[in-house]
Amino acid sequence: MNKLRRKPIVGLALGSGSARGWAHFGVLHALREAGVSPDIICGTSIGSLVGATYAAGEMDGFEEWVLGLGKRKVFGFMDFNLGGGLLKGEKIIDFWRENFVQETMEELGAPFGCVATDLQTGAEVWMRKGSIAEAVRASIALPGLFTPVSHEGRLLVDGGLVNPVPVSLARAMGADIVIAVDLNADIMRKHMKPVDMSETELRIHTREVHLSQLHAELQEPVAPSEAQSSPQEGPGPVSPVGWSGKWKSSMTSVKTLSSSFMRMGRKEGGEEEDDDSPRVPSLVNVVMASVNIMQMRITRSRMAGDPAEVLIAPRLSHIGLMDFHRGRESIDEGYAATQLALPSLRDWGL
Repeated sequence: MNKLRRKPIVGLALGSGSARGWAHFGVLHALREAGVSPDIICGTSIGSLVGATYAAGEMDGFEEWVLGLGKRKVFGFMDFNLGGGLLKGEKIIDFWRENFVQETMEELGAPFGCVATDLQTGAEVWMRKGSIAEAVRASIALPGLFTPVSHEGRLLVDGGLVNPVPVSLARAMGADIVIAVDLNADIMRKHMKPVDMSETELRIHTREVHLSQLHAELQEPVAPSEAQSSPQEGPGPVSPVGWSGKWKSSMTSVKTLSSSFMRMGRKEGGEEEDDDSPRVPSLVNVVMASVNIMQMRITRSRMAGDPAEVLIAPRLSHIGLMDFHRGRESIDEGYAATQLALPSLRDWGL
């Protein structure tokens, strides 16, 4: 008895990764050139932003806008906030909604869903109905950066906290074959690189230059005879004793500054660090690196239990979470990674 065979439903799961998410444009371009058209689109965080634009048929226009981003324009979209997060996130979402995607999810040309996280319970929240802008705003609400979003009685934040690459959502929406894009697979390469000794030597040299300049400035006091002959606002000329006191004070300042610079190269326990010891990162860098590690570990765990049929993993360790102005580099990496995955797509008949 012959059984009817249906065409497999292809789902595309676009992962989180903040500014690295512009790589999704390159992935979508390469898939389109290969004749692969996903039936279902899912996204987490930045993946939801790009995915919704693609599902609405506005990808090319949005990509053109992204490629025109510079540091100044990125800064202009930052609506700083004092509570709940560094940014409100309303400026960028309002601009995106007005210029690219105004529909509800039910009105899109292809089924679309995105992932957020319930801040109070830690539950994974799948958003598949209603306003696209509200759903995407919740999905991109990276804790500490964007304020949480109140939605249907829940306080929602970035979906990358629980499901960085939403393969499970794509399957729940009916996908037989899932193409997953993992933006975090390569990020630890940046943190595992050995220290560049040339940079270390440059840092030490810079300290020495600063110190020599300070010594030069403070070792050129006015001569006693000149000080006595020059006009003074005070009651009389500076005496040799007064000049000597200033000289001692200047040298004390040099020693204090020198000690401060030297302490920069010591460990907490008081021992001097080796020349190749890494510098202590800033607070922002610590938070961003922590998010990188968290999302990488969660992605590995989730995909070990529910692997995608095809995995695309762009090499993006050189792109920072806030490097939104480096769209061209990210897009090219996404395109190149998809080209490498084409044989796997062919193996599945795509």
